[in-house]
Amino acid sequence: MLKKIELPVTGMSCAACAVSVESTLAHTEGVKSAEVNYANQSAIIELAEASADLEVIKKAVQSIGYDLLIEKPQAEELEKQQEEAYKRIRKNTIASGILALPVFIIGMFWMHMPYGNYIMWALTSPVLLVFGRDFFTNAVKQAKNGKANMDTLVALSTGIAYIYSTFNTFFPEWLASRGMEPHVYFETAAVIIFFILLGRMLETGAKAGTNEALKKLMGLQPAHVILFQNGTETTVPVGEVKRGEIVVVKPGQKIPLDGNVIKGSSYVNESMLTGEPIPVGKKPGDKVFAGTINQQGNFQFETTKTSNETLLSEIIERIKIAQGSKAPIQKTVDKVTSYFVPTVLIVAVVTFIIWSISGYEDASLRGMLSMITVLVIACPCALGLATPTAIMVGIGKAASMGILIKDAESLELGRKTDTLILDKTGTITEGKPKVGMVHWRDAQINEHMLIPVVEALEGKSEHPLASAIQNHFAHDGVRPEINDFKSETGKGVSGIAHGKLYRIGTLKWLQSSGVSLDHKLIQKGEEHLENGSIVVYVSEDTSLIGVISITDKIKAGSKAAVEKITQMGIEVHMLTGDQEKTAATVARSVGISHYESGMMPEDKANYIKALQQKGKTVAMAGDGINDSEALVLADLGIAMGKGTDIAMDAAKATLMHSNLQDIPLLLQLSKKTVVTIRQNLFWAFIYNIIGIPIAAGILYPAFGFLLNPMIAGAAMALSSVSVVSNSLRLKFSN
Repeated sequence: MLKKIELPVTGMSCAACAVSVESTLAHTEGVKSAEVNYANQSAIIELAEASADLEVIKKAVQSIGYDLLIEKPQAEELEKQQEEAYKRIRKNTIASGILALPVFIIGMFWMHMPYGNYIMWALTSPVLLVFGRDFFTNAVKQAKNGKANMDTLVALSTGIAYIYSTFNTFFPEWLASRGMEPHVYFETAAVIIFFILLGRMLETGAKAGTNEALKKLMGLQPAHVILFQNGTETTVPVGEVKRGEIVVVKPGQKIPLDGNVIKGSSYVNESMLTGEPIPVGKKPGDKVFAGTINQQGNFQFETTKTSNETLLSEIIERIKIAQGSKAPIQKTVDKVTSYFVPTVLIVAVVTFIIWSISGYEDASLRGMLSMITVLVIACPCALGLATPTAIMVGIGKAASMGILIKDAESLELGRKTDTLILDKTGTITEGKPKVGMVHWRDAQINEHMLIPVVEALEGKSEHPLASAIQNHFAHDGVRPEINDFKSETGKGVSGIAHGKLYRIGTLKWLQSSGVSLDHKLIQKGEEHLENGSIVVYVSEDTSLIGVISITDKIKAGSKAAVEKITQMGIEVHMLTGDQEKTAATVARSVGISHYESGMMPEDKANYIKALQQKGKTVAMAGDGINDSEALVLADLGIAMGKGTDIAMDAAKATLMHSNLQDIPLLLQLSKKTVVTIRQNLFWAFIYNIIGIPIAAGILYPAFGFLLNPMIAGAAMALSSVSVVSNSLRLKFSN
């Protein structure tokens, strides 16, 4: 059985690093597939078998200069590691900046001061060999495995400048005797290292902001719980609590784990899950969920899940996996990046050769500087950050609005949606049907015998309408035994009681089963249908004996949501298994002109296929098991958070608040995210397309302009920061 895990990766410094790690993982024994995300420094690995040796996979990653944390740290520990890494890069940046500044001043303005070259050499050496040593050690590790990345570019460019300048400092006569000025470029090497470190420091700080929504969710679960053991209360870390233990919750506290109330009562604010601001009453037997807030009253509950299994932890894990997934456009970028660094190395060498044979004064020196500039300015970081940072912010923004998005592809698909299909019950309506009226055929019907039969039959069904009927007919008497029970999706239920065959379901189904019609009952049913009620019929053997009308209120925001979606240029359809008149009334009430009634699950699926064959990009919103096939077939499946687990598993996005007004928010966010990705990619590509030829010296013959490597280093650093900053704008979008 395949197993998918997400593990942190350390040591990655650019998009090419992520491509390198991904390639290594994909070719490692025991790994079926791998996706490495540079933006959140993690790898999603699909193991070929659950028993795959993670140590072997870890060593494979270590062999190319990175590390895989197979003993996945807790969120707090990982955050601490990231904070320490940020402090380390900040310290190196500040130290290199302090040393690079005098080197820059001497090199640019006082280059002929006594012992100037020696002073610059003394200050530059620690910048490269201490504060920037990671560039060189990582480049060597990459070279050993026949690979290259951003560190390779930095190490080559600064290393060449440093070695050349050091040689000219201690052996100036070698060039001087050949009629050449022994220039030094310590300021170039020192300032480039400083700017790249500065860019990474700003980038690390900015990337931390992309996960704020996730941190807020993680913060909902308290770190400690109060256990009730042997008559006393003990405070322990939440991670140590097992299933079946008794937890005490006091007023104002967050509920630490999922469980069932066993003692006491209170009201709990569950708005983080449901979006409903009104606290929900809790009494023995009721479920409570981690992250929700106890309003008043003490109670005890028995844990049903550990800290890693709660609904809250599942939501967090889904968001993390979604943020780590790749949009289709990112896979193209990764492919480009994998060829990018080797191409840049070739361009740099060619630049040097062309300059060397150009015949210009000091051609070799100019060629060396141009080669260094090409290596510096060609950093693919901005390219690698363009898509994943926007995806991370977009998915995090959605989570903060109560919308869980399963993967990056789903977020990208929302933009293309031109047709939205809505289920009726539980999606447009509240999904809390109640029995309105009951009509029996005549006075001879024995209601006292019939009511227990109806309740018993519906008690075996899982349909939302079944529970409404069961609740309405609830009685204290003994239920009859039901034999040969059958449930036919979208049609009804049947079973034998007291030696007679009873059916409860649609009129069409009863009629096709050979039940004779009673015109008075049918007329009553028609009257309720005209009022928008759902009508089910009851038969005994082959006779129609009763009509039950059921009302399901339309959600308050459904009409406004449909109007907004229509204004966005999206065609809205409603598909339901209910009767035509009920469907027509509901569709008319919310402003939907395209609707179909009496739809079986396979009918919904075929309807979606037909639309897709016409070239439509279809989104489907539903909440029930009967919607699961349609949700899978739709280009974008959207499940209601209050629906079934099967529907949520099948869908690509889940509306935790079960509010249709979240659908236009999701579609708008999708468009904004894709626009942001395109903006990021445009600037990243333009930066490299324009920057590399200028760095190579293409403007020199016509304008005498040669780009300074230091300026190239600053521009490269700022390009990465600008891409991340542009992505962060999504957080503040409406």
